[in-house]
Amino acid sequence: MELVQSADFWIGLFKIIWINIILSGDNAVVIAMAARSLPPAQQQKAVLFGSGAAVVLRIVLTVVAAKLLALPYLQIVGGLLLLWIGVQLLGEEDEGEGESKEYGSMLAAVRTILLADLVMSLDNVIAVAAAAHGSMVLLILGLAISIPLVIFGSTLMIKLMERFPIIVMLGAALIGWVGGETIASDVALKGMLGANPWLHYAAAAAGALFVVAAGRFLQRRARAAARH
Repeated sequence: MELVQSADFWIGLFKIIWINIILSGDNAVVIAMAARSLPPAQQQKAVLFGSGAAVVLRIVLTVVAAKLLALPYLQIVGGLLLLWIGVQLLGEEDEGEGESKEYGSMLAAVRTILLADLVMSLDNVIAVAAAAHGSMVLLILGLAISIPLVIFGSTLMIKLMERFPIIVMLGAALIGWVGGETIASDVALKGMLGANPWLHYAAAAAGALFVVAAGRFLQRRARAAARH
């Protein structure tokens, strides 16, 4: 009871809620892009399964995230993985949706969500853990708060993507941006980034441009193959 009455507790909780609102957006975009081509019933399953499994991953990451982020080249590999995921999600936009593909597509969507969230959650977990200041109650609350935020955000993004197709490209660009940022944040590049801070934003912009360009190329190639 004393913990709940503490001003530090409520300040820490407010910080965690704000961090989750800001940092859960990119996770929601990935989930929405991975699930958007599925039938409505499967969209909900993919969002729920993907979000639930992602939260389990975050719990595991809470224990090891700080040590993982200290490993050189790990974030470079993770950033490259995000770029690949972004290209695949944008490039698959025009693929057919036969009934025989639906079940496999849902499994692929959940797999994509898990891979992307594994990479993107490292910084999120570190930020929440820092705001919790060692309080297990705040840490658990932070993880619990992230679940409805991601699920609600994903569901909203799917509806927006159906109504405004340009958001699909913007979502892919965001994944590429995060991928570029992740690469630039690797400890192996710390010295280079320290001397040239602008490289962080250059890498993020290059990641966004690469994903959009490569994804559009795959779309055009798929359309050409379909015509022939």
